[in-house]
Amino acid sequence: MSTLSNSAVPAVDVPAVDIRSVGRIFPGRKGASVTALDNVSLTVAPGEFVSLIGPSGCGKSTLLRLIADLDVPTSGNIRVFGKPARQARIDQDYGIAFQQAGLLPWRTVTGNIELPLELHGVDRPGRRARAAELIELVGLTEFAGSYPDQLSGGMQQRVAIARSLAERPSLLLMDEPFGALDEMTRERMQNELVRICAETAAAVVFVTHSIPEAVFLSNRVVVMSPRPGRIRRVVPVGLGAMRDRGEDLREDAGFFRSLSTVRDLLHGDDGPAIGAPRGVETR
Repeated sequence: MSTLSNSAVPAVDVPAVDIRSVGRIFPGRKGASVTALDNVSLTVAPGEFVSLIGPSGCGKSTLLRLIADLDVPTSGNIRVFGKPARQARIDQDYGIAFQQAGLLPWRTVTGNIELPLELHGVDRPGRRARAAELIELVGLTEFAGSYPDQLSGGMQQRVAIARSLAERPSLLLMDEPFGALDEMTRERMQNELVRICAETAAAVVFVTHSIPEAVFLSNRVVVMSPRPGRIRRVVPVGLGAMRDRGEDLREDAGFFRSLSTVRDLLHGDDGPAIGAPRGVETR
């Protein structure tokens, strides 16, 4: 049985994610096809937080799945820390969190966090030590022996995030992990994620429909067009380091400037329309 060890730290000049001219076409009925992504190129630096935002159906989740090697591009290529996406998956270079926590109901908080370590042959003492470390990181020490049905939705998502960090990935891929939460819980989870990212220094690619969430969390926000999904613009968010971001940031003038920029881009080049594009939250 193997013991737990830190992942190798990638060279600083090697991007966490390097997407080159990626397209994804899905075959349809009677010979028709759907172009989900068209000529998408994007680089994410180590330790950088990048959000993908756009109308429903613009290919955000498809792009995340391609990075995660849960699907393959029709054209172009993707490298994760200099490796093909498939090799990065095999090497456990990234962790994944989805909108639904996906916890196993018969396992405790500790047991759920230990699962990926167990599947990869980490011995019991190593699993327990790492799970305890992560449970403390997400603030659930007193719930280590609890089962998922004894936890709130926000607590379940904290467990899911802890599980995604179990193997010390250098990259987190997150697909609307807070989308099903109420607004107050969602903001608390955003604050938690900022703290966790500051402590782990992992790069993050984060899919969201919420403009305020994207701006609050990100170093850059990638605004995507309606299908076929293309990158309309990448918006730098100059709100400081993760460790310096707190609740008062949501009242900062820079926060509102970035919010307005992203919102206007989502409305299109012809200026703001009445109401936001379907599937995008402006709250």
